Amino acid sequence: MTLKERIAVLAQLGQGLSRPDPERTALIKASYRYNQWFTEENYSAAIQAITDRMLQQSLLEEWVRSYDISDDMTPQVVGLVLAGNIPLVGFHDVLSTFICGHIAQIKLSDKDKLLLPYLVDQMAEMDERIRPYYKFVDRLADFDRVIATGSNNTARYFDLYFGKYPNIIRKNRNAVAVLRGDESKEALHDLGKDIFTYFGLGCRNVSKIYVPENYDFEPLLEQLHEYRKIIELNKYKNNFDYNFTLLILNSKKYFSNGCILLTESDLIQSRIASLHFEYYKDVADLQQKLEPHRDEIQCVVSDQPVKNWKHIPLGGAQTPGLDDYADGVDTLAFLTEAN
Repeated sequence: MTLKERIAVLAQLGQGLSRPDPERTALIKASYRYNQWFTEENYSAAIQAITDRMLQQSLLEEWVRSYDISDDMTPQVVGLVLAGNIPLVGFHDVLSTFICGHIAQIKLSDKDKLLLPYLVDQMAEMDERIRPYYKFVDRLADFDRVIATGSNNTARYFDLYFGKYPNIIRKNRNAVAVLRGDESKEALHDLGKDIFTYFGLGCRNVSKIYVPENYDFEPLLEQLHEYRKIIELNKYKNNFDYNFTLLILNSKKYFSNGCILLTESDLIQSRIASLHFEYYKDVADLQQKLEPHRDEIQCVVSDQPVKNWKHIPLGGAQTPGLDDYADGVDTLAFLTEAN
């Protein structure tokens, strides 16, 4: 298939995802029965973001324009070890491999193993030439390069297994938000999307906020309370209750609105149902606090640009574009480089 043909079938997939499909609905329900973090609402959010930001023909054409993707390029086998922390989290890697004309050898996460094969089947129904581009496996073998996503712990094993191949190996990351203290109610409400979507389990979820000294938390807590239905999921509530108990037992200061716990910490990653915060004095102090954590921060969201960081507006963390590469590593550049 030519690049033009691959883009066309991806755009067609996007159109199909915009329409209801009983089979897709059934698979989402089955996924939720298996993993109750994967609610129908979360799947809908993931599919909507993919459709709007990754499967539009004009966006795909603009994206590939900066890369040397030749129809004469020899296809490689790319091993993909996909994460399963949020629905369809590995879709961008799968899309990137296909757009380059490579063959994707995919190791699915046990936590999210139903919908991606469905998407491949949907494309194959549009064009049977799709099938040789995808192979789902229990174990990677005979590949040319690899993209593996996991935790800091699994990354050590990935380095051991895949270190001799061209690779991208990803570890734990989280998003952070920078607040000035004069954000509107609407902006603070949008921040709630960055915090609560996918129950905070994604690498682009805001796990920490930086706030100016003497920051008034009340307006933020009020806006985040608008997401209080999240506490209705038992798994989330159990985490909230457990973390709340720890704070009480340890006599640690906290803020809460009944659906999230805010505690002061210099750590980036926070527990489920929790949000860290850290005070900063001025712009220079903020930069000094952010920079040491560059390898832990997936993205920075703010109402205004933050120096030395790509600007993502509040509420935009969970709708990445095609060029919002995980860990800041250009996946398409990696897939188009020579061996």
